[in-house]
Amino acid sequence: MKRAPALLALVAFSAFGQTTHDVVIEGYQFVPAELTIRTGDTVKWSNREKRTSHSVLFPAEGGRESERLFPDESWLRQFNQPGRYLYHCGPHPEMKGVIVVE
Repeated sequence: MKRAPALLALVAFSAFGQTTHDVVIEGYQFVPAELTIRTGDTVKWSNREKRTSHSVLFPAEGGRESERLFPDESWLRQFNQPGRYLYHCGPHPEMKGVIVVE
């Protein structure tokens, strides 16, 4: 019977419709390069390179940057405000992406 509150919390969380979206880092690209999500959703960047580390850097937010992502590592960020979030890879600024939050 003590599990009921935890189950209710899980159901309540799922009812909000928050989703985690995947962006793969592969071939020195963010795939997809542009992603549209809803407010409250989370994006997970996963490095699928074999030997190279990358990061996710948001220049318009004072240079907010993830830690370095080595092969098979990932990083999550939840987006709570609508807007366009332009980002690039810290060590490889030619790698660009955008998250559109509606």
